[in-house]
Amino acid sequence: MIGRLETLLRDLRRLCSRSEWLRRLLKLPVSDGLSNRPGLVLIQIDGLSREEMEFAMQHGELPFLRRLIKQEHYHLHTHYSGLPATTPAVQAELFYGVKTAVPAFSFRAPKSGYIVDMLEPEAVSAVERRLDEATSEALLTGGSAYVANYTGGSEEAHFCPSALGWGPALRAANPFVLTFFIVGNMYSLLRTGILLVLEFALALVDFVRGTADGLSFIEELKFIPARVAICILMRELSVIGAKIDINRGLPIVQINFLGYDEQSHRRGPHSKFAHWTLKGIDDAIKRLWRAANHSPWRHYDVWIYSDHGQVKSVPYELQQGKTINQAVAAALRKLGEHNGHLPGENRDGIETRRVRFLGGVRFQRLFHVLGLDTLQTDDWQSTVAALGPVGFVYSSRSLDNGERRFVAQELATTQQVPLVITRDGPGRLHAWAGDEELRLPKQLAELFGADHPFLDQLGDDLLRLCHHPDAGEVALFGWRKGETPVTFVVENGSHAGATPQETRAFALIPGDVSLYSSNPDYLRPSDLRRAALIHLGRRQARPGASRRHAVPAAVNRLRVMTYNVHGCVGMDGKLSVERIARVIARYNPDVVALQELDAGRERSGGIDQAALIARTLEMDFHFHPSIHIEEERYGDAILTHLPMRLVKAAALPGLEGSALREPRGALWVAIDLHGKELQLINTHLGLNPRERLAQTEALSGSEWLANEKCQSPVILCGDLNASPRSPVCRLLK
Repeated sequence: MIGRLETLLRDLRRLCSRSEWLRRLLKLPVSDGLSNRPGLVLIQIDGLSREEMEFAMQHGELPFLRRLIKQEHYHLHTHYSGLPATTPAVQAELFYGVKTAVPAFSFRAPKSGYIVDMLEPEAVSAVERRLDEATSEALLTGGSAYVANYTGGSEEAHFCPSALGWGPALRAANPFVLTFFIVGNMYSLLRTGILLVLEFALALVDFVRGTADGLSFIEELKFIPARVAICILMRELSVIGAKIDINRGLPIVQINFLGYDEQSHRRGPHSKFAHWTLKGIDDAIKRLWRAANHSPWRHYDVWIYSDHGQVKSVPYELQQGKTINQAVAAALRKLGEHNGHLPGENRDGIETRRVRFLGGVRFQRLFHVLGLDTLQTDDWQSTVAALGPVGFVYSSRSLDNGERRFVAQELATTQQVPLVITRDGPGRLHAWAGDEELRLPKQLAELFGADHPFLDQLGDDLLRLCHHPDAGEVALFGWRKGETPVTFVVENGSHAGATPQETRAFALIPGDVSLYSSNPDYLRPSDLRRAALIHLGRRQARPGASRRHAVPAAVNRLRVMTYNVHGCVGMDGKLSVERIARVIARYNPDVVALQELDAGRERSGGIDQAALIARTLEMDFHFHPSIHIEEERYGDAILTHLPMRLVKAAALPGLEGSALREPRGALWVAIDLHGKELQLINTHLGLNPRERLAQTEALSGSEWLANEKCQSPVILCGDLNASPRSPVCRLLK
């Protein structure tokens, strides 16, 4: 009865759903097929390291994420970003399975000779074409993407470099639909308006404080629209769009929240302004999680992850009194290669470029009028591409090995670039760290420290980065072991390099998800990609691969679960054995006592539910049918991964002369718990009080609990249909 009422209420909520009606008015297509298929919502918190994420949870800035861990059985994993530690590289590996797809966020395009960055539509599209050719399966196929670097194969991309803006269907809608959108989302729009005003006020305060501290007036002024547009407006519009996509039942929805990364670049990853944005992001994730759990079309999982971290850094210009372009020009002059000036210099951080490109044509025109456009080089001039702590030197001609070494050594010693690397043949690199010369990857530990958490992967990633066809002849890095991190543009927080903070991101995933990784201590984007494809049913788990268990079973305790599964029909009225198995798996029980299971029944598709759940959980089971009519059976089961033997399975007494009573039974097994035998009985008592009492008296007698074979320790569990103070429970006590 309660289940039917809950299903009715849920149907009414769907009928009144703003997202559902807006979807209908916009004539957006919905998912076809069965409603119990898996779906996935991927939420990226851009730039948030695991260290800062844990700090934020401890200080109440991420209460919903903390709740997911404490109440929803999510597990927190370390997520290694790879090199370079940038969004374009991480998303290329996650969406397409290609590692180090780009050498940095900014590099020289080989065909045009121009310095590009991975916010420019043409540059991103060129990289994505290569990625499409390199993979047979893009992760976001059939889904949608919000604020991603790439479309990822999605049919609908919003606020991405190659698909600026949001909602082509909304822009083409008639006035009635637009009115409904405004009225139906009035709360969200009012909330967004208030947040915009608040954020604008905070931006002005921050602007005054920054200029008072001697920072550039123009640089601080440019940051105001970036904060307001990216931290609030883009986040709220993306949440509205993603909720509509979830309501439509798209198989996969990806959304990226940029606010924290934006603030971290400007004020530092540990700043109060950066952490302020996390509260809004946490609330946005909560709204998406609720929408996913109320979807009528799919069983959505919500995975939260970050692509990389950020590190507090010092601008090279402030540290050395010169720009990196000036330093490279000086080194090239000594080589006799250049006249002393390098074109293409841009001191802007990534936050200015984001608001320019993602803001559309009007913002780009504004930046052009103010003279703040990115400068581009003429074809094949010597130039530098450096955005963040990773940069490259591109010479107007091909330098020989000796010339590359000369320039690298000059930059490392005279110009005090923390780390300079050149290619030294296939599979080899030559590095200069101050006066020290090193061979890589052989001396990697000397360069980055033997205690670096990802030292086993850094060597291969660094080789791919420096040997990338778009990389320059000389690579510049802002950090090595024992040195303060340096960035080559004006910013207080940076990422792309190899520091533990930049490369140590996080992944927050339900505990029952099958994760396969070559390293037991962390995941990388390709591991998340494989897990996502397996979850969506588009790929099978690798034969022989070992599954990562986030919480190993303790040897000194026994976790027992009892669960009435109601024929595997959920509170939403959907039949799904797989979903029941996932609920059980999240609690990681050693023994499971289940009631109301079907086997071979027409109403549940003829499935043996106990067998399927046991197979999914990799457990053995015993099933006892209390009802057996021809091929259809209905009853209880006990599942465990421990050794067990069946002791008894039998019916319990009922009321004489009652034609409506449902037969009841009990199942008794002996479980070997590390050499000690434990007795466990699972039962499901009747609905009538007199019937329950008679069944309890039978269980308390010599056939069951009072039997000489039923020696302590003994566990009796099941659905007793009785409260703790009932005669049934008093008798058992």
